[in-house]
Amino acid sequence: MTQPTLILGGGIIGLTIAYNLQQRGVATVLIDADTVLGGASSGNAGHLAAEYNYPVANLATLARLPALLFNPLGPLRIDWRYLPRLLPFGCRMIANMTPARYQHIHRALYNLNRDSVAAWERLATRVPLRQYIHRDGILHVASSTKTAAGLADQAAQNRALGLACEYIPRGALADYEPALAEDQQGGLYYPESAHISDLAAIGRTLADALRAAGGDIREHCSIRHIHRSEDGYTLHDDAGNSHHGATLILCTGAYSKPFIQQLGVGKVALDTERGYHLMLPHEPSRLRRPLSSIDHSFVMTPMAQGLRLAGTVEYAGLSAPANMARAHNLLPLANRLLRRPLDERDAAPWMGCRPTTADSLPVIDRWDRLLLAFGHQHLGLTQAALTAELISALYHDETPALDLSPYRLARFG
Repeated sequence: MTQPTLILGGGIIGLTIAYNLQQRGVATVLIDADTVLGGASSGNAGHLAAEYNYPVANLATLARLPALLFNPLGPLRIDWRYLPRLLPFGCRMIANMTPARYQHIHRALYNLNRDSVAAWERLATRVPLRQYIHRDGILHVASSTKTAAGLADQAAQNRALGLACEYIPRGALADYEPALAEDQQGGLYYPESAHISDLAAIGRTLADALRAAGGDIREHCSIRHIHRSEDGYTLHDDAGNSHHGATLILCTGAYSKPFIQQLGVGKVALDTERGYHLMLPHEPSRLRRPLSSIDHSFVMTPMAQGLRLAGTVEYAGLSAPANMARAHNLLPLANRLLRRPLDERDAAPWMGCRPTTADSLPVIDRWDRLLLAFGHQHLGLTQAALTAELISALYHDETPALDLSPYRLARFG
């Protein structure tokens, strides 16, 4: 009897990989500690961010570090109690801020993102997802004149890279988003970006398609140990059950580092950026399309369940309690951008752990019968369908559509 392929991690990365392989005739078992499309995948901004091609940190961030340590509600917060554990990761991140490394990362992110929305559309030809994918662009808005002053040059730089981008002067903003306050200073419109209006429906539809194709989904299986042998991998969960397969694909996001250490395949500079959102169920139609605040680093996305305000970065580790004041603080920031205050009745806060590497690039790699797909930072949803195609190519010994050398695990030493 042929042993199945185990996919550990049922977020959007693992789910799309499992479906792609199962459809190609690979017997797959998708295993998750909670439920499929839970965790960070359930609470993201719903934005297919083809325009987000920059590292998560730069030299300007470093200059602001002292202030960040003492502002619990700022766009980027570092819990001072977590700082000693964060230092090695932070040093690796700083080493990636040199101009040469910054440009390398910028290009590597662009190469992943430029086909990311099209990959979702290819997936939607095989699974009924089209009604949830809206390719209507995103508008990035500047509230300050200082920020707005550089937008025209930034648009030109984006176009030189090959990214569709339009500079929107202050007087034309209302043509793109009538709900915007009149004091907003300018914007950038990215027509090729998209958003997903119902993440839960995406998860259900993909899971149903996986099962219909013969895939096995095992939820509430918290894996604590992985044993590698000549005939494959055995995963042991907290309930005493074992799950065996000939091949293992690791898609465990922010929780991947201990498994990499167990497997002895290398090192990884990985930490978690805790992200927050605030869901406003009584605001289903305020915005035409996703709206991003350049000055305050958050996104507003219209969804079937209401308007989602999402963003901020917090370094505090995987186990610290959530600080939901960070989620609620998104509401006054959003109201500053709009003509009328948002309806905050029944507002629901959320926090999740994004997986971020020190160079902002995911790990997409293969070591014999072990495949790796994690570390997609803010871009897990954006890059999921394309990552599934790349992993499928690696699995079947085909040439991937991209040069995967920037995403190899070995780059961490």
